[in-house]
Amino acid sequence: MKNRLQALILCCVLLPLSSFAQKTFQNPIIPGFHPDPSVIRVGEDYYLVNSSFEWFPGIPIYHSKDLVTWKLIGHALTRRLQLDMRSNRASSGVWAPTIRYHDGTYYVIVTCKQCGNNFYVTAAKPEGPYSDPVYLETPKGIDPSLFFDNGKVWFSANRFPEKPQYDGEHIIYVQEIDLNKGELIGERYDITAGMKYGVRATEGPHQYKVGDTYYLLTAEDMTWEKHMVVTYASKSPTGPYQLLPKNPALSHRDKPNSPIQHVGHADLVETQNGEWWAVVLGVRKIDRSYYLGRETFLVPVAWQDGAPVFNPGVGEVLMQDRRPNLPWSPWEQADPVDEFDQEKLGLEWNFLRTPQTTWWSLEEKGWLKISLRPEKSTEPTNPSLIAKRFQHFNFTATTKIDFEPLADNEEAGLIAIQNDRFQYRLIIAKAEGKNILKLVKVYNEKRKVLTENIVTMREYQGEKVLAVAVNGLDLQFMAGKSKNSLQKIGGIQDASVLSSHVAGGFTGAYVGMYASSNGRQSSNAAFFDWFEYKVTK
Repeated sequence: MKNRLQALILCCVLLPLSSFAQKTFQNPIIPGFHPDPSVIRVGEDYYLVNSSFEWFPGIPIYHSKDLVTWKLIGHALTRRLQLDMRSNRASSGVWAPTIRYHDGTYYVIVTCKQCGNNFYVTAAKPEGPYSDPVYLETPKGIDPSLFFDNGKVWFSANRFPEKPQYDGEHIIYVQEIDLNKGELIGERYDITAGMKYGVRATEGPHQYKVGDTYYLLTAEDMTWEKHMVVTYASKSPTGPYQLLPKNPALSHRDKPNSPIQHVGHADLVETQNGEWWAVVLGVRKIDRSYYLGRETFLVPVAWQDGAPVFNPGVGEVLMQDRRPNLPWSPWEQADPVDEFDQEKLGLEWNFLRTPQTTWWSLEEKGWLKISLRPEKSTEPTNPSLIAKRFQHFNFTATTKIDFEPLADNEEAGLIAIQNDRFQYRLIIAKAEGKNILKLVKVYNEKRKVLTENIVTMREYQGEKVLAVAVNGLDLQFMAGKSKNSLQKIGGIQDASVLSSHVAGGFTGAYVGMYASSNGRQSSNAAFFDWFEYKVTK
């Protein structure tokens, strides 16, 4: 009894100390390819969504209690009838969602390039399931948002003028929306084309009301080196909006020494304790490379002289900053190994574009079965590929495979991919009747000529475990008959091939499992026993 009482006292003492010790947090709060963040608070819970582009399911949804630690709880677009990306080109698809909550309903509104225009879905729970899309008749443009105010709902987005005054001119507009009918109603108000003449790609509008003032945040001057957050104020949701004195309100364009670059596309949230915070996108680079893609960062905000000030006294997003005044609420750490022993794939697994059939299964052998199909990873299609995001600069991805190629066109193995034109594949295949192990590099020279280069090829020796070790800009592929007998395959490969500054586009790198019959029909399949994503130092 005495020991139990001592343990109880110790527990009660240590828990508060543990929470108190967490005075700072580390950015990014959601690492890897998680751009265009949008956030809401419902009671004491926070929910966040990101763009997903051509990856499916669309729009990951995260949950947090402390704005720092986030758990993936679902996706807004999980069905083919919601999001049909059959042959979308790389970096099209789902762009810049906004999540909002009103009167018991969650709204996610978004643009889908090459698969519709602006639409929204609704749900009674943040994780879904979400409704079928409600498509809107809007001007040609992107980045829609919703703002609930005094019984009305306002829709904002940007539009591309038919006769732009300069290259990249975009105009932010606001118009009332009837969410019951799915229609924009009343007059359309053009409110800004950017903080100054010539600013390109004014987008990402979000509206707020603080006191009796309406505020508008925009993302301006493209999403790369010149990216910035710009703030405006008005006495009416429809304007006129005045540019606030200190703009850009946030940008790292003049901070070349910061480890975080390309900062922009902000959304604000007020905590239950009265603090204000913003989520923004940014990139971490090694040299010029950022294969992790645009990630989600957190920055404190204060209201000074009627304007939101990002990280007062600092003026930038920090890798380490003070924590929000919220109880420390970490989630249980996920197991680095997926044994594929559940009824469904884990939420972290994605497909490249929308599957039209179910070509994978968890029901046979207790392994993940992936059927070989004619589709290739080098085509804008839905190949037999299941992958997860790169989220670190140092990690090892390892999988156990059971595969017997039946013809020279068949292959299966491990893939590291940015898009259909830039990737690496470590595969088991067949050539001239013999099984081979082959490392392939796909590189689109000057983004025009697709080159599929065989880095190394040798006779297959019965290896069952395939791996890639990521160490900064170095990729080392490996194979062995067991996890403890891995041997290097080929020399050090260049990870910058998987970065947007080389590959183009707006996404980040993925790693996963792949199988293909390369243009011909096949009844064959590859089986994967487990997949491990292990962070290294």
